[in-house]
Amino acid sequence: MERRNFMRTLAAGVATGLATGAAGAAAQAAPAAGTGAADHRRQMVALAHKMAQPVLHHMARGTLQQQFALEVSPTWDGRDRRVAYLECFGRLLAGIAPWLALPDDGGEEGRLRRALRDNALQGLANAVDPASPDYLLWQGPRQALVDSAYFTNALLRAPQALWAPLDSTTKGRIVAEIKRLRRIEPDYSNWMLFSAMNEAFLLSVGEEYDPMRIGVAIRKINEWYAGDGWIKDGETFHFDYYNGFVMYPMLLEVLEVLERCNASTWGAKPAELRAQALKRMQRYGEHLERFISPQGTYPPIGRSLTYRTAAFQPLALLAWRKQLPASLPEGQVRAALHAVHQAVWSPPGNFTEDGYLTIGFAGHQPELGDWYSNNGSMYIASAGLLALGLPENDSYWTTPALDWTQKKAFAGQRFPKDYAVKY
Repeated sequence: MERRNFMRTLAAGVATGLATGAAGAAAQAAPAAGTGAADHRRQMVALAHKMAQPVLHHMARGTLQQQFALEVSPTWDGRDRRVAYLECFGRLLAGIAPWLALPDDGGEEGRLRRALRDNALQGLANAVDPASPDYLLWQGPRQALVDSAYFTNALLRAPQALWAPLDSTTKGRIVAEIKRLRRIEPDYSNWMLFSAMNEAFLLSVGEEYDPMRIGVAIRKINEWYAGDGWIKDGETFHFDYYNGFVMYPMLLEVLEVLERCNASTWGAKPAELRAQALKRMQRYGEHLERFISPQGTYPPIGRSLTYRTAAFQPLALLAWRKQLPASLPEGQVRAALHAVHQAVWSPPGNFTEDGYLTIGFAGHQPELGDWYSNNGSMYIASAGLLALGLPENDSYWTTPALDWTQKKAFAGQRFPKDYAVKY
């Protein structure tokens, strides 16, 4: 029953795409019933399309702010609600950018992807065009710094698909908006990585960048390393999923830019720092995999619980980069993440009737929102889909599914014990 509900949910996403102008190929992209490796990908593609199509369709036409009905947490702090549109667009793109970057082909998925990418490119232009109704709130509340980093992260993850095709005017406007955000001093927390991500983007496109904003962030994150793969968020340890939402993905990707551009900071060697961050993230990924129950559920702990499957961004990122540790075979990770997506996205209420995400963990649960939560914030959930950046013939998608740790453990199967690491 759970799987049938999940399939109906995904099929509804395709129908939403058709209703709002998606390519006719969407109908043929609806997932077929089944549990094989190919079915896993079809279901994830349909979920990505369901999340992305309404947002990108309207963003490309300058009608997102007109059509996107806002929902805010019951404890909303009163800031300008228009922050939601940058949150929605930037976070969504950061998650699906690797998928949009796959080469064009004549298949059904390829046609779906190409239509979304075309809309994304026009949306990027509208996002920074002061004459567009969908010009985003770059110079508003401090929240703009947060979501500008997801915006630039998307461009870093798919430079040939999302940056190179832009016209020079749009590129110049993006650079100007990002540089103006230096007016915002980041909190002494994971926010330091948002500033670092923006500077890494500027470095990557040959613009003047501030090495201090990158260097201080990297040094503080490393000082906050608590051990055994966990990083504190500032001076205090928080038992939540911010290591997945922000810490590890942004730290690793900033370091990758420094290494690729041969840019050192405070005399450190980016390659060594990146290797260290990768090793620690792999360890954290082992913990994430062990959190997943035999039914695909996981502990509902900590802040920003409504970000849903973004909690598993490190595993999805490692899978996409072909950097999973030897302890986590691809078939095991894919099957575990598929179970998580079923558990989270099968319940009704995750999407509005118009196809937009709601505030909730597994359904519509607005009371779970934090004081900064709006339904635009929820689009960080797309980060759980990063493995779609691997083509459908990649071993991640073709290898047979394997039982994950808890599924083995509660079935009386052999599974490896777990010990703390010292790196």
